[in-house]
Amino acid sequence: MKTISRGIPPTLLLLTVFLAGCSGSDPVRYAGLQSTAQLQPNTGDNASRIPYRYSKPVDWQKYHSVIIEPVSLYNGSDSQFDDMSSSDKQALASYMQQKFRETLQPRLRVESTPAADTLRLKLTLTGAGTTPQVVGTVTKFDLAGGPYNIVQSIRGGQGMMSGYVNYAVEVYDATSNQLLLAYVAKQYPNAMNVSATIGSLSAAEVGIDKGAEELAEMLK
Repeated sequence: MKTISRGIPPTLLLLTVFLAGCSGSDPVRYAGLQSTAQLQPNTGDNASRIPYRYSKPVDWQKYHSVIIEPVSLYNGSDSQFDDMSSSDKQALASYMQQKFRETLQPRLRVESTPAADTLRLKLTLTGAGTTPQVVGTVTKFDLAGGPYNIVQSIRGGQGMMSGYVNYAVEVYDATSNQLLLAYVAKQYPNAMNVSATIGSLSAAEVGIDKGAEELAEMLK
């Protein structure tokens, strides 16, 4: 921290650290999910992004295929889309469907009918935020946004004026319908990722990319 804070006024540095804990729009235990009753507070290192989860001991290697249901747009009163347009929500849902399929395919065949070695994946888009154009890019370098984003980048936190995506993952055994894994999560680009500020949905899409990779890692 000493190396990055040299030359930053102490009051400004304190402000950036304070703001780093106030990202807002964190996922909740959404009332309308099938797995809500099973979700419990996450005490792991990734609890800031995945505050609630459920899992049971599973030998993932016995599963060789997956049924991916169409991504659902969550419409409960506790959704977190702010003022996002319907068209943007649909665009993100379509992107999420495509990205999770592409990312899981090297490990799991995508099927349409249940079998003994098949998982069923239900994805729910529960919230998202867009990146204000121009402003989102400028805050990577200006006097207030620059130090804040540097701190957030190191902490793994969300950047100032950056888009994000909130979603729920529910993984079932396709034949027994037993819930094997569930969690709610928030994903966003690295706080210093300038390319993710080009396009109002680009940051949310990067978040979806990271979410798909994270799930693929979990199912290994």
